[in-house]
Amino acid sequence: MKISMMTYTMARGLKSGEPFDVKGLCEFTREMEMDAIDWVTTYGHDPAEVRRVTDDFGLKNICYTFFCDLNSPTPQERAAGREVFQKGIETAVVLGADKIMLPVPGKQGLTREQSFRNVVAGLKEVMDFARRAHVTVTIEHFPAANSPFIVSADVSRAVAEVPGLKVTFDNGNVTTGGESPRDAVRNNARDIVHAHFKDFAVCKEGDPGAMRCLDGKFRRAVLVGDGDVDQLGGLEALHECGYEGYINFEYEGRDYTPRDATVVGVARLREMMASLGSR
Repeated sequence: MKISMMTYTMARGLKSGEPFDVKGLCEFTREMEMDAIDWVTTYGHDPAEVRRVTDDFGLKNICYTFFCDLNSPTPQERAAGREVFQKGIETAVVLGADKIMLPVPGKQGLTREQSFRNVVAGLKEVMDFARRAHVTVTIEHFPAANSPFIVSADVSRAVAEVPGLKVTFDNGNVTTGGESPRDAVRNNARDIVHAHFKDFAVCKEGDPGAMRCLDGKFRRAVLVGDGDVDQLGGLEALHECGYEGYINFEYEGRDYTPRDATVVGVARLREMMASLGSR
């Protein structure tokens, strides 16, 4: 397992209207002794230019992440989402990424099951396009309480219904559904092709950054190792199931700058990963 850079974490430090510094990100990625980047959009940059810069630094673009709204009940209403999906696949091809990830929130006025049925139907409509482009489609465990995909059972149902669909495992997001990262990995192990590691701390309603979760608790984002998520349990489970892919370091909190969070958080993750060999 290796740790990869996630642009989403670094972009959270941008001021309104500030451009995303592709070269600066690549320099920092190399400083952190990483060799891969997960792009969460390209922030207005031409994908071909992003590819040129990352190639110059000898970096791999391992995933392209973007929102694509397939959560509507009819094919006609999902047409715009299918178009966004196709453009996203085309961007992934230009970047040289062999997979994409679709974050899937819920939708106001819909139950989780209604959203599940809508999104699964939409995924079935677009998978052939991804296959022809040789790009793997993944969904993650998403933390919003009304999301159709939160715990391992949710994504397993989707994978069973959509041939070729795979999983980006998120250790923090499964916790918001009341599931341990260890159990979630074991349940989804066969289909995990990418991973995100973050942390949350249980808090009170009304606390800064508090988010109501599916399990009824409130949580706020903190740095890996500062919260309640079982980091080592998730890593151990991935190790046990033979996962050899990348893990994005992810930080959504406000206690550290994105850069400082990455320096400290990645060091913590690497220390935990190094301990796996002695277990």
